[in-house]
Amino acid sequence: MTDTASRTTPTTVTTTTADEINAAGIGLLVLRVGFGGLMAAYGAQKLFGWFNGPGLSATQDMFEGMGYNPGALFGTLAGLTELIGGLLLVFGLFTPLAAAIVVGTMINAINVLWSGGLFPADPSVQGYSTPLLFAIAAAALAFTGPGRFSLDHGRPWARQGVVWGGAAVALAVVTAVVTLILKGVL
Repeated sequence: MTDTASRTTPTTVTTTTADEINAAGIGLLVLRVGFGGLMAAYGAQKLFGWFNGPGLSATQDMFEGMGYNPGALFGTLAGLTELIGGLLLVFGLFTPLAAAIVVGTMINAINVLWSGGLFPADPSVQGYSTPLLFAIAAAALAFTGPGRFSLDHGRPWARQGVVWGGAAVALAVVTAVVTLILKGVL
């Protein structure tokens, strides 16, 4: 028996308009600048006392009290990672690395706030929903890339996609675990 029926494969032609390309780029710009700016501000609070922050000395004492000994090392490191990771995201520069920096820092913040739960019933207890949200936003940027309105766009070093996003998340998890191990042994 011979099959003489003609078979056609449905094809879908997708055209992306300039408006759609610009809209995606603007959306990623808004996300990067808003989110990265907030991360950088949190870092500036810890390091310099800007934006009603505690400043470096109080941050170091706070980290010492949370069991991150020496507090001088871990408090400074937390402020620097938030500031640098946030600024890199604002500018869309080395985006997978910037995202990894932020995700790793937020994993440690989640660890500190874990006992409070995701949404604590007691308003005086801080839960881990905010650092989780920040980690999700950073991980999303690791996969999508910074968009067309960024310093990475069109550069030879620009990286995005599943492999680079996965590598950024893996790097974040490894560095966060190393930090937590150091917290336990120092």
